[in-house]
Amino acid sequence: MTVHIANFGMGNVGSIANMIRKVGGEAVITGDPGAVAGASKLVLPGVGAFDQGMRALVESGLAEPLRRAAARGVPVLGICLGMQLMMECSEEGSLPGLGLLSGDVRRFPSGGQSPRVPHMGWNRIALKKVSPLFGDDGEDRRYYFVHSYYVSCGDPADVAATTIHGLEFVSAFSRGNLHGVQFHPEKSHRFGMELFRRFLAI
Repeated sequence: MTVHIANFGMGNVGSIANMIRKVGGEAVITGDPGAVAGASKLVLPGVGAFDQGMRALVESGLAEPLRRAAARGVPVLGICLGMQLMMECSEEGSLPGLGLLSGDVRRFPSGGQSPRVPHMGWNRIALKKVSPLFGDDGEDRRYYFVHSYYVSCGDPADVAATTIHGLEFVSAFSRGNLHGVQFHPEKSHRFGMELFRRFLAI
């Protein structure tokens, strides 16, 4: 199974590709809009600020091909900032997101008794529904996070998993062919490998 990884200059594309290959997939890192538009499976990575990410997607010509691929039912996995870019907007910036899902991106509260921001390190997820990304065996799953903003889904039915960091936030969503994870599966060892294996099987 071939997975195209959208390369717009703001993601751990090499690490993601290595993890996909490790679980038996073929990973293609590409910044070519035609390849993204014609892909059969897509990963949208991302590290950095929301507006910078959206600007890079637009300037690279990948924003519209991503929207078209999502609209025709291609499985898409957003990772970290990539997950956030799939939403409508963010408190971090003023540019609109891809708008693939209803919802926005919000900043963790800081100061006072609030936990440290950014949320960094290993944390658990709590599954909220059956999702292709996770098994339902009740195993205690832990993933690696680095972020200061979190997704708020417009439709609660989209929430696949949540995590606690001061507040309960959406750490994964699934809606049809669209999936997103706030953590970094490429840095999450066996649980990350399991997630990529499941994404390949969708």
